[in-house]
Amino acid sequence: MHVQEWLETVPAVAVYALVGLVIGLESLGIPLPGEIILVSSALLASQNGEIDPVVLGASATAGAIIGDSIGYAIGRKGGRPLLAWLGDKFPKHFSEGHIATAERSFEKWGMWAVFFGRFVALLRIFAGPLAGVLRMPYWKFLIANVLGGIVWAGGTTAVIYYVGIVAESWLKRFSWLGLVAAVLVGVTSMLVIKRKAKKAQQDPQAQAQPVAAAE
Repeated sequence: MHVQEWLETVPAVAVYALVGLVIGLESLGIPLPGEIILVSSALLASQNGEIDPVVLGASATAGAIIGDSIGYAIGRKGGRPLLAWLGDKFPKHFSEGHIATAERSFEKWGMWAVFFGRFVALLRIFAGPLAGVLRMPYWKFLIANVLGGIVWAGGTTAVIYYVGIVAESWLKRFSWLGLVAAVLVGVTSMLVIKRKAKKAQQDPQAQAQPVAAAE
């Protein structure tokens, strides 16, 4: 069953709880489809009056902030042995190459790696635990964590919700032409931020290559 179809079968309060829980666990460091759940729920909210987009966005934001904070605490306490353990349990997501890439991003961008990490699947999973392992000062992490959680979770909810509203309205007037135009507006706005975040992640990799070649 499609995610959105399944969400339609559960009460609104369960949708809020599920979104907050999945995003929280993903932010904590467990590879889960947080973004898919959030986008599907926001789109459902635009078509279902029982789901409040404000409450949905708040639930997603709370899950993101709390999950990242718990991940930070676990990373700070567990240190590098924790990354090795995660590599054994989730080799696809916590391979040595992924960890090295994330570390270079943190070394270069610091707080911005936590903020923009929200928009990149790899860094979204790594941000909390890795910030703790690298001993980033908690006040810096907290500021980036809160701002990133609000912009990513709240912004994604708002964009997808209004895209759904506009798409439904245009669809009645202009059929599929309206739907395509509305979706393009929403997707473009999200891709602009994601592109900047990915560039921030890739730049450290490019700089590290000459060093590796020299060795």
